[in-house]
Amino acid sequence: MSRGAKILIADDEANLCQVVSAVLRKDGYEVLLSQDGEEALNLLKANSVDVLITDVVMRKVSGIELLRHVREAHRDVPVIMMTAYGTIKTAVDAIKLGAFDYLPKPFDMEEMKAVVRNALEQRREWLRQRRAEAPVEPADASEAELTGLVGSGEWFEAVSDLVRKVARSRATVLVRGESGTGKELVARAIHDLSDRHAGPFVAVACAALSSDLLESELFGHERGAFTDAIAQRAGRFELADRGTLFLDEIGDISINLQLKLLRVLQMRQFERVGGAKTITTDVRLVAATNRDLEAAVAAGRFREDLYYRLQVVQIALPPLRERKHDLPPLVEHFLRRCGEENGRTALKFSKKALGVLQRYHWPGNVRELENSVERAVVLAEPQAKTLDAALLPPHILQWDAAPPNGRPAAPAAGSRGAHQAQAISAAVRRHRGDLSKAALALGMTPRSVSFYLRKHGLAVAGPEPRGNGRKGGNRPGK
Repeated sequence: MSRGAKILIADDEANLCQVVSAVLRKDGYEVLLSQDGEEALNLLKANSVDVLITDVVMRKVSGIELLRHVREAHRDVPVIMMTAYGTIKTAVDAIKLGAFDYLPKPFDMEEMKAVVRNALEQRREWLRQRRAEAPVEPADASEAELTGLVGSGEWFEAVSDLVRKVARSRATVLVRGESGTGKELVARAIHDLSDRHAGPFVAVACAALSSDLLESELFGHERGAFTDAIAQRAGRFELADRGTLFLDEIGDISINLQLKLLRVLQMRQFERVGGAKTITTDVRLVAATNRDLEAAVAAGRFREDLYYRLQVVQIALPPLRERKHDLPPLVEHFLRRCGEENGRTALKFSKKALGVLQRYHWPGNVRELENSVERAVVLAEPQAKTLDAALLPPHILQWDAAPPNGRPAAPAAGSRGAHQAQAISAAVRRHRGDLSKAALALGMTPRSVSFYLRKHGLAVAGPEPRGNGRKGGNRPGK
């Protein structure tokens, strides 16, 4: 279904309709034209249309109303929205209502053709699924479908509902929250519940690599593209084909790389570093950030058009300090998992230890809790069944023993990840600048400690961390 497919264009700009129609007909498509939404509705009723391209603002019946009608009566027809620059947000809202994609005016004709091709591929997939004897379902649709994300209450119900709704679409998802709140778990859940669950799930820690290394990591490179490029290498966009690509800490990528990423999202095409061959990829993108992207856009550090592309659907994860009711089931979950991994079963924390855990403000969120539980399990006596408070990390015990007015204050809402760097900085000071000792107390690696201090502009006192693996270091937590 490509050449010969029937495409309906609805727009009251006659000249634009004629130009787009001529380009598509030259590629072998059959094109129907409509000057307003009401006429488009009549053409949809009288014809079997494969793709609808519609302007947002039209006479009589708007593009949004037309979209709602198609989603109800012609669910297998992908809808592409055209929008003037000032109404990009309206187009993004339309995607949330079920539009396949949008084209901001004025748009490049090659970009338009690429979006049409992608829409036809999506329609073919929808029709294939309808013809199948049974719909394609993920391997497990139980509550375990959230792939290790543990929680309860309104926030968890809202996140679970969003994950289930967006999983079957191709919409780009932006997961927001402080480091350690479980953003990658949400991305994996979206992948596992999607019709791509049999394909690869590929994760990239954007903040852990320089701009040049990240470009090669994402798009691959040709032999000889740079000094160390001794062989051709496929990038993550190629490796994630027909699967899901998770870009963690996307707010840290450079402006130049943002432009290249935008092109891939719009056209699903790219070239390897140092190469001229255009590669097409079928990737579902889930991105994550703990940064204030709106402020970054206002400051010119993040492209506004990429921001709108990424935040089609947003999923926000609250910090652990704002959902302390989840701490007991999380502790039980980590005790069970860490116990199984270390040959220890039926472990539990003492009442005093649970009290310490409940009072702590958890600047490292769920990841810090998991590290603390694992530490206690590993250090417990072989025959012990109850884990005492003394097995918890020293910095947590010191925080709990300090008078309330001497404890670091919990970060204000919206401070994102800066509070974690402050807690790390305090641990480094306690250990007189020894990053290795501070990392051990925090349940982190020395390189990660150094990374967070540099990321938030805090001084790194004392010796630098010893090498810890390959160039690029450990990936920062989410």
